[in-house]
Amino acid sequence: MADRKPLISGNWKMNHNHFEAIQTTQKLSYALTREDIEAVDVSLHPPFTDIRSVQTTLESDKIPVSLGAQNCHWEVSGAFTGEVSAAMLAKLNVSLVIVGHSERRTDHGEQSALVKAKAEAVLANAMTAVVCIGETEAQRDAGNAEALVTQQMRDSLPAGATAANTVVAYEPVWAIGTGETATPE
Repeated sequence: MADRKPLISGNWKMNHNHFEAIQTTQKLSYALTREDIEAVDVSLHPPFTDIRSVQTTLESDKIPVSLGAQNCHWEVSGAFTGEVSAAMLAKLNVSLVIVGHSERRTDHGEQSALVKAKAEAVLANAMTAVVCIGETEAQRDAGNAEALVTQQMRDSLPAGATAANTVVAYEPVWAIGTGETATPE
């Protein structure tokens, strides 16, 4: 198997209305060089309300950037007010979906079993699951980082995960907004 190109994903979180999303996508396309695109894969993960606008911009302007989503529900359909299924995202030509983001795990109490269910829904719809794992400062300081991250990965990876359909994104939660930088070690 050929080496996978590095992936640089922009998670826009809850930022940009659809007009700003179009502008941001176009500005990014002007900033990316041919060498950039040859060296790395790039994906944008706008809020759900902006996905269609970003999809249209990427496709109509032939911008070589993948469209991603920030989250999905594990069920195909049903009485899940405010949720978006992986099947719905696939119809919008989304190719990557983030699951298990540290904010979802912390702020919404999502456990690894739920992350796995979401990742399996992503794979079932022929998209790539971006499975996030990582430890907090307290977990790191207690010496539990390696064991915790290993367990998260074991419990979060979907059945059938391969290097071709799943990305593991390590989020050192302890470094977010602290000024500390995670090193490759």
